[in-house]
Amino acid sequence: MRLFLLFVLFLTISTSFAQQRCGTTEYVQSMAQVTPEVNNGSYARDTVNNEILTVPVVIHVLYNHASENISQAQIMSQLKALNEDFRRMNVDASNTPNAFRNEVADSRIMFCLAQLDPRGRTTTGIIRKQTSKTSFALNDGMKFSSAGGDDAWDSKKYLNIWVCNLQGTALGYSTIPGSAPDKDGVVIRYDAFGTMGTLRPTYNKGRTATHEIGHWLGLKHIWGEQTCGDDGINDTPQQESYNSQCINFPSVSACSPDNRGDMFMNYMDYTPDACMNIFTHGQKRKMRSMFAINGPRNSFMNSFVCDSTMGSGESAPPTDTTTSNPVITTTETSIKVYPNPVQNQFNIVSSDESKIMGKKISIYNASGLKITTFSAASASLQVNTSAWKPGLYLLQIGEGKDRLIKKLIKY
Repeated sequence: MRLFLLFVLFLTISTSFAQQRCGTTEYVQSMAQVTPEVNNGSYARDTVNNEILTVPVVIHVLYNHASENISQAQIMSQLKALNEDFRRMNVDASNTPNAFRNEVADSRIMFCLAQLDPRGRTTTGIIRKQTSKTSFALNDGMKFSSAGGDDAWDSKKYLNIWVCNLQGTALGYSTIPGSAPDKDGVVIRYDAFGTMGTLRPTYNKGRTATHEIGHWLGLKHIWGEQTCGDDGINDTPQQESYNSQCINFPSVSACSPDNRGDMFMNYMDYTPDACMNIFTHGQKRKMRSMFAINGPRNSFMNSFVCDSTMGSGESAPPTDTTTSNPVITTTETSIKVYPNPVQNQFNIVSSDESKIMGKKISIYNASGLKITTFSAASASLQVNTSAWKPGLYLLQIGEGKDRLIKKLIKY
């Protein structure tokens, strides 16, 4: 009898922890109802079919003890994991059961550390701040300097990620689309962030951040928060509840619609990091819809903050001592490209003819396909864009090391 009671106690403790791997549901229930904000500005543009959407990220590292001040390498390992998971480039993609292979998707969403701060100054995209707070609750204290945290950067341009010591058993939580701008973003425990460094053994592949950013992009838990629930995505099968352990395929319950059972390897379940490896086509459509013309994340379609060539040249106060993700940079200031965003045409003007005359000019779409190329015959050029589809384009002037690359937005 005593052994039985100990076993029940063990299951209770294990289940309690599993239920708290993600604190988003508890957090959202404690907040006022949110109303998604749509972008109806003059520069709003829709997504282009299958273009790669890039989300600028700023990391707020809050630490009380030195062990919580995670390394640059640990931060970069998390960024790498996010890009691999959202692009279906994860090394464990082959672990997806054959029965679910038709459902797996490359979301074509990527993440980069911001290269420009809200004032247009260059930055590493990483803020480190020592705090007197030994831990933070799921009440957004880490998002405000006045509460020992760090204020959010403009959440219409940046995905704010706070890395700190969370109270209780939650490894992370997220706001949902439409939340208050000064709170919008994702919170992750410092020891569940990244794939190397100070990490818990079961949560060492960066999937806590993958899961929480899924919430930030409108996804629900795969079991829909209730017994035999549904997440509203048609290609994620109904399942009885969450899965908190790595289990063998198939895992079938009375709720399973077919003999494939639970999609326990989905990033929006509760399984340990080593068991997660997929988003589905339905989840891809849901996440990408957040960026559409009337979507709550549409403002990110016009963000340039991952490109340091768009900045003022002034440096922000030091936030980290090492280099963040590489971007194409240039010191060339004699060539101006305007207006940007562009509607029907844009101008390329150089104050120094030698910098542009005779140079090859190429324009690429978001998929990397060259749509036009020509040589500069003068120091002042006009390019007609009326036939272009709305989206992101790259303008390249010159070739080799001397090339100048600028981003263009067509709306």
